[in-house]
Amino acid sequence: MNLEGVSLPTASATTNNPLRRADSSVAVSFGDMVRTTIDALNRSQKGAEMEVARAIAGESPDLHQTIIALQAADLNFQFALQVRNKLIGAYEEIMRMQV
Repeated sequence: MNLEGVSLPTASATTNNPLRRADSSVAVSFGDMVRTTIDALNRSQKGAEMEVARAIAGESPDLHQTIIALQAADLNFQFALQVRNKLIGAYEEIMRMQV
């Protein structure tokens, strides 16, 4: 299984705007970054499911690859969950601020 597309989008280190893509000068919206990240997480989960199905069917001679795919999907999910928790915490903190 190829896990190359599982990384999170990164901002260019050469620009001052953190919402600029590294490969172009077009600004990326927050919604696009979230959508891209969730799509990568979904691909990771589906890839792990495919590896498990292959292992159950006896098509995968390497059980290590299946376990690695499962662990990578789990780590990606746990990371996304922690980012979500931090965003919710930040939102709640902002909502508690006095104006």
